[in-house]
Amino acid sequence: MIFVLAALVLALMWAAVTGAFTFGNLVLGGAVGVIALLLMRERIVRPTLFVKFGKAFSLAGLFLFELSRSAVTVALLVLSPDLSKRLKPAIIAFPLRVRTDAEITLLANLITLTPGTLSVDVSNDRRVLYVHALSVPDRDKLIADIAGGFEAKIMEVFE
Repeated sequence: MIFVLAALVLALMWAAVTGAFTFGNLVLGGAVGVIALLLMRERIVRPTLFVKFGKAFSLAGLFLFELSRSAVTVALLVLSPDLSKRLKPAIIAFPLRVRTDAEITLLANLITLTPGTLSVDVSNDRRVLYVHALSVPDRDKLIADIAGGFEAKIMEVFE
């Protein structure tokens, strides 16, 4: 698929350089592009840009899913008749596996943008993120959800 896309781009570049967007010129440009790609295939490293975009879209999809799920959960929690019994707010210390400033910032922002959770602070050694959650029946489950969800996807995008 990448090979075909590269050949199409080279054909369009050929037509742009020659200034003639005719069918014959595009076919000629495609043929020259295919030959060039075949001659250079050993030296071309597989492009990772498309893979990165796929992983970024996967992270965005996870965020939209978590956003929807959390919005419904918070709405049901707030509309419940006995809020005090269902509300169990807590601040948890989430151990970070991500290390760079960009990764930590993205994780903290995704957590904050998800209804019912808020990133409070990062420890000075950047190994712990403090997260406030509206209802935490199981601390370990919340940590596992964040680690297996947002943090894992962020690590995939930035690898």
